[in-house]
Amino acid sequence: MATPPPCTKLGKHCRDLDVTVRISDIEDDSLTLQDAASTWLTGHTQRVTWAENPFIRDGILMINATIHVPCRFLDKTDTGARCKAHNFSGRMPKTDQTDPVPVQLGGDKFSIIHKRKRKNLTLPLEEEESDGSLPVIQTENPCAKAECRTGDNVKGAACCRDLSLELDLPDTHKKMEALLRSRKSPYLCKVKRDDDETLDCEVISACSYLEEGSVNCTLHGRVRPNDRPAKPSICSEWPDDLDDDETGHPGCVLV
Repeated sequence: MATPPPCTKLGKHCRDLDVTVRISDIEDDSLTLQDAASTWLTGHTQRVTWAENPFIRDGILMINATIHVPCRFLDKTDTGARCKAHNFSGRMPKTDQTDPVPVQLGGDKFSIIHKRKRKNLTLPLEEEESDGSLPVIQTENPCAKAECRTGDNVKGAACCRDLSLELDLPDTHKKMEALLRSRKSPYLCKVKRDDDETLDCEVISACSYLEEGSVNCTLHGRVRPNDRPAKPSICSEWPDDLDDDETGHPGCVLV
C-alpha cells in the first residue's frame, strides 16, 4: 500500500485533485494532430473535469483538469468522514464534480477542440474509410459483443474508458505525488514517474463521445473542416502487435 500523504486535515484533496496534463509537443505534431489528441483526451469526462481550452507552455500543449477519484484512506462515517491514515474526522469534503458539458449536440454537430479552442462544429462523415480502418458505426462493430473489461470489472469499450495521462508534475512536488499515489484503485492507478518533470497514471473515465447505451463512437469516421479526421489514429485503426510489456484489456477481440 502507498505511503499516506502528509496531510493535516480533511479537505478537497480527499476527493479531487487539480492537475496539469500534457497533450502534445507542438514542434513534433501538426495543429490537426494536436486538436485531435485534445478532443480525444478531453472527451473522457466520467471522472475528469477539463478546462475549456488547452494552452502552450515551454513548447508543450497542456490543459488543466480536476481528477475526481477519492483517496483510498477516506472513510465515510455516520456523522461525516474520517481519514483512516491519520485519524482526522469531520464533515465529508465536497467535490467540484458536476455534470459534464455535452459534446454530442445532435446529428452532425459536436463540441470539439479546433485550432486549440473548444468550438461547436458540424462534422460530416468521410465518404470512404481508409484501408485498415476499424469499423465502428457504418459497418458491424467488432467490439460490440466483446468481453473486454477495465480494472473495475465493467465490461465493454474498455479502451474508451481507460485513460492514460502524462501529468506535468516536477519531482519536487512531493505532497501532490503522494496524493496521486494514494488514490482509490483501480479508478486511478499505475502511477509512475516518467522523468523529473512528468508523472504518468491511468484513470478509468469513460469517453463522452460513446453512443448512449452502446460501445459505438459517435465521432468515429467524422472529419474536421480541413477534411482531416476528428480523432487521433489510435481510436480508428486496428492495433499493431503489442509490445512485450503490454497485454491489452482482458477479453479484447483485437489482440
